[in-house]
Amino acid sequence: MVMAEVAIVGGGPAGLMAAEVLAAAGRHVTVYDGLPSPARKLLLAGKSGLNLTHAEPYERFVGRYRPAAPALIAALDAFRPDDVAQWADGLGAETFTGSSGRVFPKAMKASPLLRAWLKRLAGLGVTVRTRHRWTGFCEKGLTFDTPDGNLERTADAVLFALGGASWPRLGSDAGWVAPFRAIGVDVAELKPANAGFDVAWDAAFVERFAGAPVKSVTATSDAGTTPGEFVISRHGIEGSLVYAHAAALRDRLGAEGKADFVIDLAPGRTAERLARDLGRQGAKASFSNRLRKGAGLDGVKAALARLFSSEEERRDPDWLAARLKALPIPLSRIRPIEEAISSAGGIRFSSIDSRFMLTARPGVFVAGEMLDWEAPTGGYLLTGCFATGRAAARGLMEWLG
Repeated sequence: MVMAEVAIVGGGPAGLMAAEVLAAAGRHVTVYDGLPSPARKLLLAGKSGLNLTHAEPYERFVGRYRPAAPALIAALDAFRPDDVAQWADGLGAETFTGSSGRVFPKAMKASPLLRAWLKRLAGLGVTVRTRHRWTGFCEKGLTFDTPDGNLERTADAVLFALGGASWPRLGSDAGWVAPFRAIGVDVAELKPANAGFDVAWDAAFVERFAGAPVKSVTATSDAGTTPGEFVISRHGIEGSLVYAHAAALRDRLGAEGKADFVIDLAPGRTAERLARDLGRQGAKASFSNRLRKGAGLDGVKAALARLFSSEEERRDPDWLAARLKALPIPLSRIRPIEEAISSAGGIRFSSIDSRFMLTARPGVFVAGEMLDWEAPTGGYLLTGCFATGRAAARGLMEWLG
């Protein structure tokens, strides 16, 4: 019997995971990637520590994917965080769980895991064609721009995993959106996710504090209240705590034209205690000394409190205490999608069936960030890509019979 030929377009985490599942089942698989080597974005993401998944309770883990969680639940159930860790261990990239619950390979970097993964795929017979940039559909199948010119390729089934629109220089440039819309696929607008925001800082504040971390605070938005830290940038704010609230802040900016990043500068103290301790400071004491002695705040935290209050307001201990517990940083806009860690939007789940196959194009499957879902940083993005890649591969095999 002649085995079906499967083409996978996109050599990132979702595409490579699909290739592994298909090849292990005996399928002939060719992976096409537009760059000189696959998984460039994975390599860059892993430079400061490859966060594969998260070890928090599974119900809470799944909740990170809302509102798309119901559409992803079957795929996530089939490849849970424990499964991700076991898979990495099987590649020789033994994992550990950090104090935050994030799961990393002990080597931290992505390159050892990727080398082992590509070696496994080669052993399974997977062919990887680099410098093959997909340019569209044709009567025979797929068209590619390659060093040898424009080529056409056919396959019995195709799985696309071309990513979203963040980090375009690493391949995720959303060039697939127009061709997919042209064949009747409903694609939601791609927007930045896990991104920083612009703030109209005072010039003197930027000059002194750009690059400074703001540690041991909590932030509140429509996404809830979470502890963590963020960084002051020349443009505004960025960092893990900002990314945890980025979707809610982005959506409020889009709906109302304004949004505040509200932070508690002193989460270990109540407003009543702060007001009492601030009220004990002498009337002639400087604002810096009152904050340092009465609230334990100095440096960038004190500068933020000064920046977003008037001199008259700072004289009232009750008002100042309330402001320190809920300091609103007004946001101008989210940073461009090219700078975002990931993107929101993509192919709506109404355009695919339960096998991750396009209803408009039987035999064409999609996975990863091409789909309309988003999640915060913390291992959720990679787990979602792995899980949907595996699910789409299994759906493809079911369709092929």
